[in-house]
Amino acid sequence: MREKWTPAGWRAKPAKHIPTDYPDVEALAEVERTLRSYPPLVFAGEARNLKARLADVAAGKAFLLQGGDCAESFKEFHPDNIRDTFRALMQMAVVMTFAGGKPVVKVGRIAGQFGKPRSSVTETQGAVTLPSYRGDNINGMDFTGEARVPDPKRLLQAYAQSAATLNLIRAFANGGYADLHNVHRWTLGFVADSPQGKRYREMADRISETLDFMAACGITPDSTPQMRQVDVYTSHEALLLGFEEAMTRVDSTTGDWYDTSAHFLWIGDRTRQLDGAHVEFARGVKNPIGMKCGPSLEADDLLRLIDALNPENEPGRLTLITRFGHDKAAAGLPKLVRAVVREGRQVVWSCDPMHGNTLTTASGYKTRPFDNILAEVRAFMDVLPSEGAYPGGVHVEMTGQNVTECLGGAREVTVEDLSDRYHTHCDPRLNGAQALDLAFLIAEALRGARIKAPQAAAG
Repeated sequence: MREKWTPAGWRAKPAKHIPTDYPDVEALAEVERTLRSYPPLVFAGEARNLKARLADVAAGKAFLLQGGDCAESFKEFHPDNIRDTFRALMQMAVVMTFAGGKPVVKVGRIAGQFGKPRSSVTETQGAVTLPSYRGDNINGMDFTGEARVPDPKRLLQAYAQSAATLNLIRAFANGGYADLHNVHRWTLGFVADSPQGKRYREMADRISETLDFMAACGITPDSTPQMRQVDVYTSHEALLLGFEEAMTRVDSTTGDWYDTSAHFLWIGDRTRQLDGAHVEFARGVKNPIGMKCGPSLEADDLLRLIDALNPENEPGRLTLITRFGHDKAAAGLPKLVRAVVREGRQVVWSCDPMHGNTLTTASGYKTRPFDNILAEVRAFMDVLPSEGAYPGGVHVEMTGQNVTECLGGAREVTVEDLSDRYHTHCDPRLNGAQALDLAFLIAEALRGARIKAPQAAAG
C-alpha cells in the first residue's frame, strides 16, 4: 500500500538543488506562510483540461508545443516581452497545426519559471568566489556578496510577477489578439523577410488559401469564436518545493491536491531521484507532470519512476521530456522508448533539443548551435516511430525578442554576433525568427509523417 501523501512530505526526503543557506530560516517560513494565504495562480479545472489535452497527445491525436524563457527575470519583466513570446508561440502553433493536421497543445515556460539548478554551488571570477546565481526567486545575478545571498522576499515578487503575467496572457488568449488571421499575417511578414522564405512560402500560401476557403463558407472569427481565442497553459520546473508546497491546495470539487502555481510542472534531469524530495512531491499532486530524461537514465530506473509518478497509468498524466544532445539521441533514446512501449506505459514523448546541445565559445559565451538543435529534433522524430511510439512534442527555450544567443538559423547568428544582444539570465534561447524557423522545419517533418501514414496503411 502506498504511504499517505501530504504536501509537506517531501521535507523528509533528500532534496537536491534547493538552497539551504538562507540566513534567516524563520523569515523564509514566514514568507511560505504568507504564500499559503494568497489566491491560486491557476485552477484545478484548468489543470484537468490540460491533462485531457495531453491524453490526446499520448494517443497520437495532438501535438505538444512547450516553450518560453530559460529563466524569467525581474529586470526583463515587461508587457512587450510577454507579448512577443506569446506571439512567437502562437505562430509556431499555427504552422505546426496546419502541417500536422492535428491540434497543438500550447504550454508556455512562463509565469513561474524563475529558479534554475546549477552544476556548481559557487562561481569564481578572478580571485573572488561567491554563491552561484540560482534564479531571481532566490538571489540576484550581480556578482556581489550582497546580491548572491538568498532572500525569501524574492518569492513574493515572483508570485506577483507570475500573477501579472498570467493576467496578460489570459487577455491575449481571449481578447482577440490571438485571432487566427492576425497570427497568420505575422507569419506572412516573417516569410517575406526570411532568407528561407522561398522554402516556407508554399506552406504559408496554403494556409492563406485554407483561410480564404473557410471565410467563403462563412467560417470567420465572428461566426466561430474558436478562431479568435486559444487555450494557453503555464508550466515551470518544480524546483523550490517550499514555494510549491505553499501553492498546493485541495480542489473543492474533487478533494484532490493540486499545485496551483502552474498547470504543468516538471522534474529536472538533476532532481529525478526515485527516493528524492522532488519525485515525492510530484507524485501527490494531480497536475500533469513532466520529467526530463537524459543520457544518465537507465531504462529500468525510468520504469520505476513512471510507476511512482503515474501508478494508475493514466494518459496525459506524465510527459517524458528527452534531452540527450544531437550526438547521443540516436543511440540513447531507443532503449528508453523500447522499454516504455514494451511495458505498456501511457506517456507523452516530447523532445527538449536545447539542454544537451549547450557549448561555451572561446570568448566565454554559452550558446547552442541551431543545426544541432534541429538534428536532435530530427533524431527524435525518427526514433519514436521506429520503436512503435508517437513523437508527441517539443520543449524549447525561446523568446520573441531579437536576441543573439543561439548560433545559426536562417538569419544566421555568428560567434561574433553573440555579444550584440545576449540578454539571457541563464541559458541561451532561440530568438523569435529562429523559433519560427524551427517550427517550419518541424512542420515539414509532421507533414511528411502525415503523408506516409495513409501510404503505409494502403501498403
